[in-house]
Amino acid sequence: MKLFDVYPLYDVTPVSAKGIVVTDDKGQEYLDFYGGHAVISIGHAHPLYVKRLKDQLDKIGFYSNAVHNPLQVELATKLGKLSGCSDYNLFLCNSGAEANENALKMASFQTGKSRVIAFNNSFHGRTSAAVATTDNEKINAPINKQQKVTFLPFNNITAFANEIVKGDVCAVILESIQGVGGLDEPSSEFFKKVEKLCKDHNVFLIADEVQSGFGRSGKFFAFQHHGIKPDIITIAKGMGNGFPVGGVLIHESIKASYGQLGTTFGGNHLACVATLAVLEVLEKEGLMENTKELGDYFLEKAKEIPQLKRTKGKGLMLGLEFDFEVAELRKKLIYEQHIFTGGASDKNVLRILPALNITKTDMDLFFEKLKIALS
Repeated sequence: MKLFDVYPLYDVTPVSAKGIVVTDDKGQEYLDFYGGHAVISIGHAHPLYVKRLKDQLDKIGFYSNAVHNPLQVELATKLGKLSGCSDYNLFLCNSGAEANENALKMASFQTGKSRVIAFNNSFHGRTSAAVATTDNEKINAPINKQQKVTFLPFNNITAFANEIVKGDVCAVILESIQGVGGLDEPSSEFFKKVEKLCKDHNVFLIADEVQSGFGRSGKFFAFQHHGIKPDIITIAKGMGNGFPVGGVLIHESIKASYGQLGTTFGGNHLACVATLAVLEVLEKEGLMENTKELGDYFLEKAKEIPQLKRTKGKGLMLGLEFDFEVAELRKKLIYEQHIFTGGASDKNVLRILPALNITKTDMDLFFEKLKIALS
């Protein structure tokens, strides 16, 4: 049997990793400024994280959600405290796509409606409703296109108001900072008007924090930069530092019923311990403060790059926009300078998503190597 060939691969085979350094099968070291799509939030093989997972494996790794799992309660309590979202309830699942799928389902259940408003260049996952709200025709099959989704531009409140008044919208889903789309973000004014119109028309506002959550923007959630309160928040990626875990934060005003949502693997013992370890490291090591400081430092250092058109994003969810496509630059960075970076659907944007505990020394080295690759 062969692998189903859906991934174009760089010719690199990592075999070990520590902090932000990844080592391949030839002994070559790479600086990881991408974290596998913003997944590595506290660095590869963080000692506390590794110990917690090993200790849990010696006890119990998995049992179903048909029995009590006190780790889930501990996680919900800790997450509520650190995020400032203690007035939400937590549903645990396995990925960002699954989180968004369940968020959209809850909105439809609660409102009795089915149409969704999403935004241009959005990415919410590859499952049925999640991919339907993703602005990419190439990954939407005919079965996905049965969903009722309207795509609108950011910051056009007139277009938004004209759609939401039609009465058939169950949810508005948006990324506080777009990931795959290329680090675009709406204004605070737009966010607040969207929030008000959603409340006025019984529409659920879903904040997709799958990539921007868990401190990556400098606040726990990126929507917190804008002073709004979504009905539902979705999380994944950095919450498990590589362990597959996702979640949905559902405001406590929304009542649950048995069987409404469900999952086999979601919230298993290992997933909970992985996430608890991430939260502990975020808190103990002050990583949100580090993220803000290093993000500001990055923006200052970026001014030294004459070819740069502009910087995008917040914290350590950053983009460097050039006036040329960055595919060849990424190849030079990985093969010649040994740095992992990311691309976007905007082909002129280089995405930078390192672990939240990187240092100024790491940043300095990144910019040194970037300058060489651009020369």
